[in-house]
Amino acid sequence: MVWFRPTARLLIAGQAPGMRVHVSGRPFDDPSGARLRGWLGLDEATFYDRDRVAIVPMAFCFPGYDAKGADRPPPAICARTWHARVMAELGEVALTVLVGGHAQRYHLGTRKGVSEVVRGWRDHAPRLFALPHPSWRNTAWLKRNRWFADEVLPALRGAVRKVLE
Repeated sequence: MVWFRPTARLLIAGQAPGMRVHVSGRPFDDPSGARLRGWLGLDEATFYDRDRVAIVPMAFCFPGYDAKGADRPPPAICARTWHARVMAELGEVALTVLVGGHAQRYHLGTRKGVSEVVRGWRDHAPRLFALPHPSWRNTAWLKRNRWFADEVLPALRGAVRKVLE
């Protein structure tokens, strides 16, 4: 599901909506979204202000579950068919936040793993930040990589404040 207006200054490029988000019709309307809003330093009203914040996932609908019950990855056909069209409608985005590996691979054209891309955050800041997915499944990663909270999040919040002022 796409959530934006051409005036948005902040782009959140995600993966694909989960089932809860698919049902609600509101991106990041789940615990992952609460964590992401905390990382960005945004309240709900600002986060969901389409004039200021664009949310464009790699797949616009829930891709279903795999055999193990996990969310399937965004189907490649979604990006090939729709992503460039939506991105062309955006105005001048001042800050892009890439949430998860699928968005990082598409927007950066990289094959590096999420940890390596996030660790290299200074290579792209302050106009772009790559983040791990804020899912509960990444809680162990966050505990092992304390530098993320200590280094990346303060810089990210500062960049977000600057572009949304």
